[in-house]
Amino acid sequence: MAALPVYRWRLAPDGYATRRQLRARGLRPGGQGVAAQLERPRRRRGPLVAYLYRVEDAKPVRPMTPAKWAALAKANAARRTCPQCGADAGYVIPASLGTCVTCAYPDAHHAA
Repeated sequence: MAALPVYRWRLAPDGYATRRQLRARGLRPGGQGVAAQLERPRRRRGPLVAYLYRVEDAKPVRPMTPAKWAALAKANAARRTCPQCGADAGYVIPASLGTCVTCAYPDAHHAA
């Protein structure tokens, strides 16, 4: 296997893009392999690496289906539901608490 071309940070030729850059254009790699990589040098550690894909070989992003939208809505609702009291907190419950703020700090809300 041939080695990938390596470019310095911000010096990649036209026609290459990272996954995020492809996504911003409404594209995805579409099964193609990594075509090149960017390296950004850092002090005292190894370089930051970003993988590049060919824009011409990229495919359009698949549209969301109604089933995917429903699954996403269900997952987001589960992140807002308190496991202790079962109420919809109206916000994503922090993993550090594990419950809504009212259940995590019951004394603070009764004193006010």
